[in-house]
Amino acid sequence: MKKFKNIPFNKFDTIGNELNYLRDAINLGHISGDGIFTKKCNELLEDELQVKKCMLTTSCTHALELSALLLEIDREDEIIVPSFTFSSTANSFVLHGAKPIFIDIRSDTLNMDQDLIEPLITKKTKAIVPVHYGGVGSEMDKICKIAKENNIHVIEDNAHGLFAKYKGKYLGTFGTFSTQSFHETKNFTCGEGGALLINDQSFIERAGNIMDKGTNRQQFLNGLVDKYSWIDYGSSYRPSELLSAFLYAQLEKHKQIQKKRKSIWDKYFSNLFEWAKNNNVALPVVPKHCESSYHLFYLIMPNRKIRDFFINKLKENNIMALFHYIPLHNSKMSVRVGWDKTSCPISISSSERLVRLPIYHSLADEEIEFIINTILNVKF
Repeated sequence: MKKFKNIPFNKFDTIGNELNYLRDAINLGHISGDGIFTKKCNELLEDELQVKKCMLTTSCTHALELSALLLEIDREDEIIVPSFTFSSTANSFVLHGAKPIFIDIRSDTLNMDQDLIEPLITKKTKAIVPVHYGGVGSEMDKICKIAKENNIHVIEDNAHGLFAKYKGKYLGTFGTFSTQSFHETKNFTCGEGGALLINDQSFIERAGNIMDKGTNRQQFLNGLVDKYSWIDYGSSYRPSELLSAFLYAQLEKHKQIQKKRKSIWDKYFSNLFEWAKNNNVALPVVPKHCESSYHLFYLIMPNRKIRDFFINKLKENNIMALFHYIPLHNSKMSVRVGWDKTSCPISISSSERLVRLPIYHSLADEEIEFIINTILNVKF
C-alpha cells in the first residue's frame, strides 16, 4: 500500500473563478466592503435559502456578536447554549454581559438535547442558541416550539451547516437569526468570513445601521436623509471585496463542493461500518429527517486512551486526525462567567472520545483509500 508524505486534516481549495474574481475586484477599483461581490454573495444566499436578509460579516463570531447587539443582550440576560461547541457561541453573548446556561448534547447527533431545555428556562432567558454539529440539524421543531411558548429568540449557530436541511427546510432559516462561517476549515471559505441571516423583517434596518458602525449611512445612500451620523451601537463587521470575491466563486460551486464532500463521507461510512461495529466505535448519525452538509466525518472511540492511541497511529502514517471541542462548562472561563453546574456528562464523554478524519474537496480517491485501509489495520 502506497504511503503518502502528508495528508492534512483540512486544506482549502480553489474550485472555479476565485483568482479571476479577485482580479475583477481589483480592476473595479473597490476593495473595501459592500461592493459588487459582497452584494452577489448576499443575493445568492438570500435566493437559495429564501431568507429575508443576508449580511456578510468578517466572521461567524462577528455575526453572533451582531445578533447579540440586535437583541440588546445585557447583564440581566441568560443564553442557553450547548457546552459542546466553540467558545464564540457563548463568548459573543458573554461580551455583552449575558450568562451562558450550558446544556448537554444528545449522544447520537451531538446536538443540543432539546428535552433538557425547558427546565433551564427562567425569566432571564433571552435566547436559545442551537449548534448544528457537523452539519446535521438540531431538533428545530421542538426548540422553536419551546422558544415561541416562552417568548424567547432562537439564534442558529450554523457554522457547520450551510445548505443542509431539517425536514426539507434549510438550516439557518428557523431562528430569528442564524450565523454562518466561511473560515478556512469550512465547506465554503474565503479564509476568514461569516454571515448573519435575518429571518425577522423588523431587525433588518437596525442591522444595517450596526454594520455601518452605528450610522444611518444606508438611509443616506437611499436618499432618505440628507446626511448620515452616529445613531446606534455598531462596529466594523463588513468583509473586504477581496474576501467576498473569493467567497462568491466558492458559493457558485456549492453543489459541486457538497457532492464531493458527500462522496468522501459516504466512502468513510460504508467502508468503516463493519470495522466500527466490531471495535465498539460509533460513526456519525444523520436522522432520516435531516440532510447533512457533510462538514465533518468523525469516529467516537471506546475511551480517551484508545482515541489518543488511534490518532497517533494515523499520525505515524502521515494522516492528520484531530479531536474537537473541550466542553465549555469545564473551562476556566466558565467559572468567571458564573456557571455553577457541572452536569453535562455526554459533552465530556464525547469530547474525550471523538476524532475527526480529513475531509476536503481535493482529497484524492487514493488518499481516501489509504486513510480507510490504515484505519482498518489499526488494532486496539
